[in-house]
Amino acid sequence: MVKVTTTGQKMLIGGRWEDREETIEVRDPEDNSIIDAVPAASAEDMRLAIREAKKGVEQAARMPVYERAAILKKAADIVAERKELFATIIARESSKTIREARSEVSRCVQTLQLSGEEASRINGETVAYDQVPGSENRLGYYYHFPKGLIGAITPFNDPLNLVAHKVGPAIAGGNAIIVKPATVTPLSALYLAEAFLDAGLPAHVLSVITGRGAEVCDPLVTNPDVNMISFTGGYETGEAITRKAGVKAIGMELGSNSPVIVLKDADLRLAVEATVSGAFSAAGQNCIGVQRVYVEETVYAAFAEAFVAETKRLRTGRKLSETTDIGPLIDEREARRTEAWVREAVEKGASVLHGGTRSGAFYEPTVLAGVSPEAKVYWKEAFGPVVSLFPARDLDAAITAANDVDYGLQAGVFTQDLNKAFYALQRLKVGGVMINDSSDYRVDAMPFGGVKGSGVGREGVKFAIREMTEKKVVCFKLIQ
Repeated sequence: MVKVTTTGQKMLIGGRWEDREETIEVRDPEDNSIIDAVPAASAEDMRLAIREAKKGVEQAARMPVYERAAILKKAADIVAERKELFATIIARESSKTIREARSEVSRCVQTLQLSGEEASRINGETVAYDQVPGSENRLGYYYHFPKGLIGAITPFNDPLNLVAHKVGPAIAGGNAIIVKPATVTPLSALYLAEAFLDAGLPAHVLSVITGRGAEVCDPLVTNPDVNMISFTGGYETGEAITRKAGVKAIGMELGSNSPVIVLKDADLRLAVEATVSGAFSAAGQNCIGVQRVYVEETVYAAFAEAFVAETKRLRTGRKLSETTDIGPLIDEREARRTEAWVREAVEKGASVLHGGTRSGAFYEPTVLAGVSPEAKVYWKEAFGPVVSLFPARDLDAAITAANDVDYGLQAGVFTQDLNKAFYALQRLKVGGVMINDSSDYRVDAMPFGGVKGSGVGREGVKFAIREMTEKKVVCFKLIQ
């Protein structure tokens, strides 16, 4: 295990590492111990970062594609070389176990490598101007150019890879970027910024501002010099950002309440293993984690019994232990909220098949049945280790119930009938359908985003680059 030294971190502004007299303690949610401290940035600090980043806009736009690609690939190599350091940081500041943290580091490496590859594939197309009478003597094309300055606000649940999903595509597309990481998990972003500087990124292209969202986010969101806001977080915050941002590009992933449908012809062993993992990884703090499972009535009892048995095998404990499956929630307040939501569900008629107990920031993986649609855990994003099981009369009933919330990020369907799979994927109102996988499946190259309250736009490296660039049309009129 790599030891993380508590030194008092600095934030990155325009290529300079800066500290401030006021700091924010970074605590391990497992025992509330202090890991480190970061500067408590002010609104003026954010305005300074934006002024510095304007220089970075020019630097980034001048970087040729091969240079962007080389920097991104070098940064990926550096993260890979420091894998255990990054994993330890993630495991200490977030809810993830050390094994989950290592997986996140590997995904970050892939995200940066993909960004380097996609930098060389930002291509335009020719335009057939002569499709219109009178334009026979015109020819041309369109190409992509950088948006300029990207403002990125990232959450605590994937404190490294979700930062990489903002920074990698932004740099690949020739932009400058300011990252405001989650207040409780800023260390991963700072160490990633260090890797980028070591990889040769020009000084003003990337800034990482640590601080409280209430203090520093509004100056970032509202500043007209910021050309796009890329936000991952909760719906209420996302809605507030859209009201404040003004006329600029916005990309948002706002979470979900992900359904999984299990049909009677499914491989139940596969379905149980995938949905248990999808429900409880990262202590359930996962935007595409399984929250509702609809099982055809004839196999519901067998599925529920096997699901509870598999859940009981999960080991809750210290995050740095190689044998731990589930760590704490991000803080005790979130664990208490989860506890309250489960209590409310029980008061409205739900049964607890397993779990339902809290100890500090730890909440036992919990399986519910008979949850009322009026309970918060049914219609809101639980973002905790709680899953609800429901019997469904048939596929149509399951699809109707699955669509019955104001979220639509991803869904899972377990069936061995190809016709039923296609029928379901065409009718589920979500951004992605995983067949014979839980809603929790994702690779970093695929388009990622949702419909309804789950957000706007798409991430996934190639698709984020499209969001972070503009199209310029060129037309030549030939003089004859």
